[in-house]
Amino acid sequence: MSSLLKLTIDGSELEVKTGTTVAAAIMMRRPGFRRSVRGELRGPVCGMGICFECRATVNGRTQQRTCQLLCEAGMVVNTDE
Repeated sequence: MSSLLKLTIDGSELEVKTGTTVAAAIMMRRPGFRRSVRGELRGPVCGMGICFECRATVNGRTQQRTCQLLCEAGMVVNTDE
């Protein structure tokens, strides 16, 4: 039985399994992270921290690569959209 934890994404609480990346949690909540200058939805591409498309503010720290961060209880994530 896996344990669950709660975090806040863009002001809404979400419960995820322990071991979930922040990028995966964001994608559970919404279809993308931000919009490009042309209005297209952007999200993770590589899943290993190279493309920088998964950046978000995590616990007040900007430009965090969320595909490289595991969710923690009480974490606050803002996709800056």
